[in-house]
Amino acid sequence: MKKLEEKIRKEGRILPGEILKVDQFINHMIDTDLFVEMGQEYYEVFKDRGVTKILTLEVSGIALAFAAALQFHVPVLFAKKIQSLTLGNDVYKSQVYSYTKQKKNDIVADRNYLTKDDKVLIIDDFLAMGEALSGLIDLCNQAGAEVVGIGIGIEKAFQPGGETMRQKGYHVHSLARIERFAPEGVVFCEQPAAPQKHQRTAQ
Repeated sequence: MKKLEEKIRKEGRILPGEILKVDQFINHMIDTDLFVEMGQEYYEVFKDRGVTKILTLEVSGIALAFAAALQFHVPVLFAKKIQSLTLGNDVYKSQVYSYTKQKKNDIVADRNYLTKDDKVLIIDDFLAMGEALSGLIDLCNQAGAEVVGIGIGIEKAFQPGGETMRQKGYHVHSLARIERFAPEGVVFCEQPAAPQKHQRTAQ
C-alpha cells in the first residue's frame, strides 16, 4: 500500500534493535483517514472469504481491526492479555512472547465469542517473528474456528514470521513489507502471491 509506505518513509523512525517507531500514526496516535483506507484494502483482498469475525490482540491491533470490521460489517473480538474479573474462567487461553517488551503474556478469549461456526480474519499491526499470530491461531484452533486470512499492517519480511505462516498455507496480506533497514531509510519489498487454497487451522 503506497500511502502507508510513504507515511513510514516520512514519519517512521528506525531505532536500535531493528525496531520501527511508528507510534505517531499507527500504535499510539492514529491517523484515522489512513486506517480507513487500510480497512478498505483488507476488505478488497478478503471479501470473498465469508468472514464472520475479526480477531486481534489488545491493545494496538484493536483500532486497525475496527477499521477493517467497518468494511465487513462483522464484530471485532480482541484477545485480552490480562484476564479481568468480568471475563470468568470459561475462556480459550494461549501464550505469546513479545520481543519488544521481552516478556510472555497469556492471552484469552471468551468461549462464547469464538465458535466452530466462525470464519476468522486475523488482523494485527505488526508481524515480525509471528508469536502473536501463533497465539491467535491457537485460540481459533481451540474453538474449531476457521482462519480464512491474516491482514497485517507492517511486516518485517526479513524476519521469519510471515514466511512461516505462508508455508503453513495461510493467506497473509501485509500492507507494507519491509525488506531491510538501510542507511538511506526503509526498503520495501513486494507482496507475495496469495495461496491457491486457504486451509482450516492446523490441529
